[in-house]
Amino acid sequence: MAYTSVSAAQFADLEGCGDWRFLLGAIHADFRAGSFTAAASLVARIAEVAEDVDHHPDVAVRYPDRVRVSLTTHAVGGLTTHDVELARHISALAAAADATAEPTTPQSLEIALDTMDADRIRPFWAAILGYEDDGHGALVDPQRLGPAMWFQQMDRPRTDRDRFHIDVTVPHDVAEQRIAAALAAGGTLVEDRYARAWWVLADADGNEACVCTWQDR
Repeated sequence: MAYTSVSAAQFADLEGCGDWRFLLGAIHADFRAGSFTAAASLVARIAEVAEDVDHHPDVAVRYPDRVRVSLTTHAVGGLTTHDVELARHISALAAAADATAEPTTPQSLEIALDTMDADRIRPFWAAILGYEDDGHGALVDPQRLGPAMWFQQMDRPRTDRDRFHIDVTVPHDVAEQRIAAALAAGGTLVEDRYARAWWVLADADGNEACVCTWQDR
């Protein structure tokens, strides 16, 4: 099967995809169906369409009525026109079911660990988490439920700052709001020279987290 890749920037310019946001190589949508039963019914309709086109999303139902859908093409490790077409189908199904899209709700969480030798410590984290190597040096949950873990190569040991940090990838149109909320909650801005790809923030104890988007990467 031939696939045509779609970049984050290309996706942002497409028509009919306003329910969806690009995060970490996939597109995500949240729908509020009105009840748990209605959410389950929407998932059943999505499953039927996915089976018809032989392209299958990750779908989750969360009480009381939330349906979360994630689309990526695993064969190429990223977004393709197959995902875009199915996303439009799913949005149409949600609209027909009177489900409400919440496009700025999705986010993705990653754990990052600074290290001088990722190969030395990666097996330990794979074993203790029950994770697998994704083929690019990161560790992923084989059930695709838990956050991914990746290892940041350092040129010299880090002693002035924590070696763990959390990466929170949000829709590009949510980042500034999320940063402002973190600063208002007592956080500090550590670094913004890589914005809009990511901003580094810290809590009052100096523990760090990055707010990330697809932009400027």
